[in-house]
Amino acid sequence: MTPVELSRTVLRAVRRAVDDGELRVAVPERAVVAAPGPGGCGDYATNIALQLARPAGRPPRQVAEILRARLAGSDGVRDVVVTGPGFLNISLSATAPTALVAEILRRGPRYGFADAPTGELVRVHCPHEIRAVVVMDAVARLLSSQGVLVRSSCAARPEVEWETLLGVHVDAYGRPGAPAPLDVTVRPVPAPADPLPLGRDAARWALLHPAAHDRPRITDEHLVQRETNPLFRVRYAHARTRALLRNAADLGFTPEPGPLEPAPESTTTTTTAPEPACASAPGALLTPLADHPRVLAQAAAHRTPDRLARHLVTVADALLPLLPAVLPRGAEKPSAAHRARLALAEAAGTVLAGGLSLLGIDAPDHL
Repeated sequence: MTPVELSRTVLRAVRRAVDDGELRVAVPERAVVAAPGPGGCGDYATNIALQLARPAGRPPRQVAEILRARLAGSDGVRDVVVTGPGFLNISLSATAPTALVAEILRRGPRYGFADAPTGELVRVHCPHEIRAVVVMDAVARLLSSQGVLVRSSCAARPEVEWETLLGVHVDAYGRPGAPAPLDVTVRPVPAPADPLPLGRDAARWALLHPAAHDRPRITDEHLVQRETNPLFRVRYAHARTRALLRNAADLGFTPEPGPLEPAPESTTTTTTAPEPACASAPGALLTPLADHPRVLAQAAAHRTPDRLARHLVTVADALLPLLPAVLPRGAEKPSAAHRARLALAEAAGTVLAGGLSLLGIDAPDHL
């Protein structure tokens, strides 16, 4: 279940509560679901109860309990817990992560791409400045991934090195002609120094990772092979997933989407009702993987490739702690759990490779 699908599920729960007369509110157009914040748990959380409390004339936790009862019986939802002033923390069923991983592996690097052209034409224009040209190139890639036909132009012909070393593509240069249905001018804060000495991948990352209104740092920090370098963490995480696939093949097993952990067994013997708790799940990784299509759509719609860059860092940082548990240890034999973890790692590596490609950055199998 993707965040978009879960958002619809939450709205259906609100609509049922309204139809049953338990809530007297206007059903909102959207329900925001995101990774749980501090004190939260599960795979996703939503503040819809806090949003509806005032118009409903009820305390937020009371609204949350009304919605919790309806959400708990929804397809794909395993558990719902109310925390804090009224946050709904949602754990997905075991089949939801399996379906997500299978979908990513089926789509490959095109996971999150539009299924068909939209028929929309967007022309993107930028000044003759190296960062502007690189950002425009990434914006064009993102728009194309969402099925948009893109035509790019620059105020003057880009330098040869920008094309050959940084891999940018510009359809035309000079003064723009008649406007397309949608015209976009990309004008980020210029680079303070020449990024070409960093090489293609580090230079593009240095120019794309900061938001357009932020001044990029053109330093050797983008080249260091340490965890303090976000680009290194992203590429290293991808390379580790490829190494795991090679090592698993040597051990005679392949990735297979499936339950990532057995269902927890109850050991409660006391007659006192226990405090509610969310079932454990690798939501720290599954959440950004499920969120990837939305990130691509927003990055394209708002012309912000930095959103994608930061998202890839989030995926990598959630993936790295899980990697040591993917392969069997010692005399342990490969099991269904190992195959499922390997499939999850491969899915995360696929998202990292696809995202880096949209930024025009290589995702090497060896690092």
